Amino acid sequence: MFSYIEKNSKVVETITANIMHQVMSAVNYCHCAHIVHRDIKPENVMLIEGKDEQLTVKVIDFGTAQVFKKSQKFSQLTGTPYYVAPEVIQGVYDEKCDIWSCGVIMYILLCGIPPFNGKSDSDILHSIEHSELKFKCIVVHYMN
Repeated sequence: MFSYIEKNSKVVETITANIMHQVMSAVNYCHCAHIVHRDIKPENVMLIEGKDEQLTVKVIDFGTAQVFKKSQKFSQLTGTPYYVAPEVIQGVYDEKCDIWSCGVIMYILLCGIPPFNGKSDSDILHSIEHSELKFKCIVVHYMN
């Protein structure tokens, strides 16, 4: 997916919706099996182009994944800074950290840039915890 984003800069809403539906379905499947990925990012999502430019999504790299029990909390700071949920930074999180990462991916697909940025990993993590999220890059289309 990373090279797809680089090539396309911003991705149209219909394609983004298709990609995110598949990513969220994969994350839901994992969570139902009590597996938290903890490093959902474009580099860990493969896009396979089929007939008529149809994209199939595969979530990969379960190196940081953990089996969890219901209501279990994790404390290890893990994942890639741009995609880490605030709860992960604070050290008390659960499987829902994957949902945050999916939201960051969707933002990047639509806007072409990450929602939180910085010059270093610590700057990015600080931005995630303390910056206000802005949606200046998203154009909403209203139908009459």
